[in-house]
Amino acid sequence: MAIRKEMGKYEPVKATDDCDLPNDTAVLINPGSVTLVSLSKHCNRTDEDLEMALPDSHSRSSLPLHNAAPAPSKVDDAQFSSTARPIHRSPEQCHRLVSLDVFRGITVALMIVVEYAGGVMPAINHSPWNGLTLADLVMPFFLFIVGVSLALAYKKIPSRGIATQKAVLRMLKLLFLGLFFQGGFLHGINNLTYGVDIQKIRWMGILQRIAIAYFLAALCEIWLKGSDYVNSEAALRRKYQWQLFVAVFLTTLYLVLSYGLYVPDWEYQVPSQTTTHLASSKILYVKCGTRGDTGPACNAVGMIDRKIFGTQHLYKRPVYARSEQCSINSPDSGPLPPDAPSWCQAPFDPEGLLSSVMAVVTCLVGLHFGHIIVHFKDHRDRMLHWIIPSSCLVLLAIGLDFLGMHINKVLYTVSYMSVTAGAAGLLLTGIYLMVDVYRWRRMCVVMEWMGKHALVIYILAACNVLPVVLQGFYWGQPQNNILRFIGIQT
Repeated sequence: MAIRKEMGKYEPVKATDDCDLPNDTAVLINPGSVTLVSLSKHCNRTDEDLEMALPDSHSRSSLPLHNAAPAPSKVDDAQFSSTARPIHRSPEQCHRLVSLDVFRGITVALMIVVEYAGGVMPAINHSPWNGLTLADLVMPFFLFIVGVSLALAYKKIPSRGIATQKAVLRMLKLLFLGLFFQGGFLHGINNLTYGVDIQKIRWMGILQRIAIAYFLAALCEIWLKGSDYVNSEAALRRKYQWQLFVAVFLTTLYLVLSYGLYVPDWEYQVPSQTTTHLASSKILYVKCGTRGDTGPACNAVGMIDRKIFGTQHLYKRPVYARSEQCSINSPDSGPLPPDAPSWCQAPFDPEGLLSSVMAVVTCLVGLHFGHIIVHFKDHRDRMLHWIIPSSCLVLLAIGLDFLGMHINKVLYTVSYMSVTAGAAGLLLTGIYLMVDVYRWRRMCVVMEWMGKHALVIYILAACNVLPVVLQGFYWGQPQNNILRFIGIQT
C-alpha cells in the first residue's frame, strides 16, 4: 500500500516534555506550511513515559513530501520575533491519546476480575498449561501498551544519553517494586507477618518482566531508528529495520533454545507437612533426558530458571498444579491424585528468563503500532494499518497451534505471543474507533481514570497491598478483621 501524502516529511509531533512549555509558547510542528500552535502547560501529565500530546486528527494538515516544493509561507519573519503573538490552539487539541488510557484501564479492570474471581470461576483463570483464557490476556496487553506508549513518548529525542539514563532509572524502579511486592516480603492475606528470606526470594515476577521488556524496547526506540524524515514506504521500512531485526533475532533465539537445549533429569525438595526443617524435606526426582519437550516437566524454559536461579527462588504455586494430572478438581486447585507425577509439586516461574524473551517481542509489536500513530494522521489509515497485521498475527497463531506449537502462556510460545498481540491490536482499534474517532468518552470515563493510575491500582489490588492493610485492623484477635466483617473470608 502506498504511503499517503500526509506521511511525507515527518516531523515528530511534540511529545511529553512539550506539555511543560509555558502558555503562549509558539511551537513549529509543520515546517512546510509554517503552522504555529500553542501548547498549554495545563496538559494533564502524570507519567513521563505514558503521556503524550497529539495533534487533533480531525483537523488534518498535509505534510508535504520531502522533495516537494515548499509551500508559501503563511507568516512573515516578524512573527518569529520576541514580540510576535503565536496562533493559539484550544486546550482540547493538546490531549492524550484517550484510547490508550481506556485500553490500559480495561486491562487493569480485567486483571482485578481474574485475580479475585478466577478462583470462583476457573474458566476465566489462567490455563493450567496449553490453551488461552481471559486471564492469559492481561500480561501481554500490558506489554503491548508499554510498546505503544514508548513510540509516542520517544517521538522526539533531544539527547539519546539522557533518554537512556531515564530508561535505566525507570527500569530499576520497576525492578525494585517487583522484588518488594512479588519477592515474598509481604506474606499476603491470612498472615500479618512480613519479611523475606533472601535464600528463598523470588527474583522474577510481573513487574520485573515489564521492566525488562520496557528497557529493551526503549533502547531500540532510542538507538535503533533512522532519520525522522520519511517520504516513501521504503524509507519507512528503513527507519525501523533494525528494530525488526531485533524482533526476528529474539524470536529465533527463543525457538533455538526452546527446541534445541537438552533437558536432563532433575530433582527438587518438598518441605515436610510436619516441619519445614531441611532435614525433613522430601526429595523428588523428575526424569527427562530429552529435547524440544513443551510439557510441564521437561521444557527448556524451566530448566534455564532452575540452573540460573535455583528451585528455591522460583514461584511456588505453578499453574500446572491445577491440571488433570495434578489436581482431582481440575481446572481448579485440589489434592493430588494417587498417581500424580513427581513434577506436580515442583516450583516453576511463569515469568522466567527465556519466556521473557518473547515478552520483549510483544512490546516491540506494540512499538510498531505506536509508530503507526506517529506516521499516519488519518483515522482510516491508522486503523487499516492496525487491523491488517493484527489479523495476520491471529491467523499465524492458529496455524502454529494446529501444527503443534501450542498456545501456552507459561512458556510464552510464539503462537501465544502472536494471538495475544493480535488480539491487543484489534482491541486497540475498536477502542480507538469508539473513543478517539466517535468521541464516546463518557461511557469510558472510569476506564480512562484507571488507565491513568494503572501502576498504583496494580500494586494495591494485584499485589494484595490493600487487603493486607485492611486485614491489619482487627479487634481482639487477627481473625476479627475488617475484611471478615464485610463478608470477605481471609
